[in-house]
Amino acid sequence: MLNPEVIKALAHELYEARKSRVQVRHFSMRYPTMTIEDGYAIQRAWVQLELADGRKIKGRKIGLTSRAMQQASQITEPDYAPLMDDMFFSQGTDIPFTNFIAPRIEVELAFILGKPLKGPGVTLFDVLAATEYVTPAVEIIDSRIEQFDRETKVMRKVFDTISDFAANAGIVMGGRPVRPNDVDLRWVGALLHKNGVIEETGLAAGVLNHPATGVAWLANKIAPYGEQLNAGDVVLAGSFTRPTPAVAGDNFHIDYGPLGSVAFRFV
Repeated sequence: MLNPEVIKALAHELYEARKSRVQVRHFSMRYPTMTIEDGYAIQRAWVQLELADGRKIKGRKIGLTSRAMQQASQITEPDYAPLMDDMFFSQGTDIPFTNFIAPRIEVELAFILGKPLKGPGVTLFDVLAATEYVTPAVEIIDSRIEQFDRETKVMRKVFDTISDFAANAGIVMGGRPVRPNDVDLRWVGALLHKNGVIEETGLAAGVLNHPATGVAWLANKIAPYGEQLNAGDVVLAGSFTRPTPAVAGDNFHIDYGPLGSVAFRFV
């Protein structure tokens, strides 16, 4: 593990980078012995800085849920991070591009919990029973740590991504909420349109074969830290499309078929 003072210092770098919109260089390059646990320790220290500013945690996100993304990141399980209250944006609105550094768009389902989930031993069926409703959602991911180092062009490691709120920066929910047992969630599909052109398509089964699987994994993963998922939490279950880059002026419309759509524009 990294020295606690180093963890605090790196967390402060991310805190400042989010405010200034200026990326920092890879932590893993500066600290080659950095581990996944270090990444989560930095993430937790950053959360404390946000909470001290009056921010609140409204839920969690799960990332790296597809097999392809796990292989690319050289890990065998997803990652996770908090959803802070100032990361939520209303669908059908203009979102300031200046809130981000290099935003990309991912297509997901959000689980809104009606009951708490506390591991260990949480199953997919426990998740479905605890979920009040599921709704279409879009995650806006961003990089406070450079995706590729400015000099070496080496891609950042998963330790960097985890410390960087697992790349989370925003969430837009919309469409038609459904009860988790009223729809076969594995077969929920979506078409991502950017400026009128379909850029990505996908099925929710791409998320660990069932998007509720990731929520169960998360509840069990955070249990050793004395944490749980609470009633009212929003849990982003993981993307079932590749990230789509965005620039100011881009219009996004994500069509979930029978579950409606989510739309917004960067300005």
